[in-house]
Amino acid sequence: MMPAQSLAPFQLLQYQLADAIRQQQADAAPADIRPGQFQLYQELFFNNVLNFVSSAFPVLCSLYSPAAWQQKVAAFFRSGAQPSPYFLHIASQFLQWQDGQPLTADEPPFLLELAHYEWMELELATRQVSAEVTLTALSTDSALQLSALAELLIYQFPVMQISADFQPPQPDSSPHFLLLYRDLADEVKFIKLNQLSALLLFQIQTKPGIRWAELLAELCRLLPKQSSTMIVSSAGEFVQDLAKKAVIRAFQGA
Repeated sequence: MMPAQSLAPFQLLQYQLADAIRQQQADAAPADIRPGQFQLYQELFFNNVLNFVSSAFPVLCSLYSPAAWQQKVAAFFRSGAQPSPYFLHIASQFLQWQDGQPLTADEPPFLLELAHYEWMELELATRQVSAEVTLTALSTDSALQLSALAELLIYQFPVMQISADFQPPQPDSSPHFLLLYRDLADEVKFIKLNQLSALLLFQIQTKPGIRWAELLAELCRLLPKQSSTMIVSSAGEFVQDLAKKAVIRAFQGA
């Protein structure tokens, strides 16, 4: 909150009312706000935040009873961690707030990973990017880059499968590598990656502009136990498929 001395009287009243609404304290509201008005304001603001958060994290919401979910969002609302009224910003702020909260005994151990995955789905669905160059043909000299509408993610839990009916009690023995992307129809989808495909995309992501021949050589070096013939064949099919999906693009330079 801004220092009181820098605020005009009407601004002080606005901050006072906002704080009273967040803390659910009618007696802290400005004196000219009647109890009925205060309750109306409180329900309006809280229900908007509740709807925003529930829409942004639908799977996470489904794991709680309605009362428990409302209680969680109410705690977020009281924290004052949502200074922006925009839907996307509120979702981001909820994720940041949840990251700082200790898990209760009743909450699943995958809560943060699931919340992050759902946030990434929403963020990708609304991300604005510049036009990118299509990779029309793959040759040894092709320079590659990952689309700005794609993200490489790693989780200890199978977040893409979690639902009210499937809630793993502990992390898996090996991590889950995922490619999350927005397709040409503007739908967000995921691909579960194996060791080769994860390494391939990581190289493209960290070395934008890498040539196809250089990438193949690097993959063969990183995976010495795998057949180079198999690497070249599998990697080629994978890159060409992702090029059709507009996930891998032709490098545009700086």
